[in-house]
Amino acid sequence: MSDHDDSTRTMLEAAAFRRLVAHLRERSDVQNIDLMNLAGFCRNCLSNWYREAAEAEGIAMDKATSREIVYGMPYEEWRARYQREATAEQRAAFAINKPDH
Repeated sequence: MSDHDDSTRTMLEAAAFRRLVAHLRERSDVQNIDLMNLAGFCRNCLSNWYREAAEAEGIAMDKATSREIVYGMPYEEWRARYQREATAEQRAAFAINKPDH
């Protein structure tokens, strides 16, 4: 895999995560259903994984907190500003591709 020690690997992974989150915050035009249909995960999945990682380390975190970390604002605010109603085509694709996580 790589010759990096665990500390360096963790630092690089954290930097990549921060860049992914920043990118998703900038691309509010990309809907979660689009991400789910194309990549099998969305902002909510990422926030759930973040919360699960925190809890695995003994850090209590609720869903609202982890979502705010990923969205950069409270989830309900993001939804009100950016979320659009899914089209019939998006919903049909989601029904076929819905990941099992």
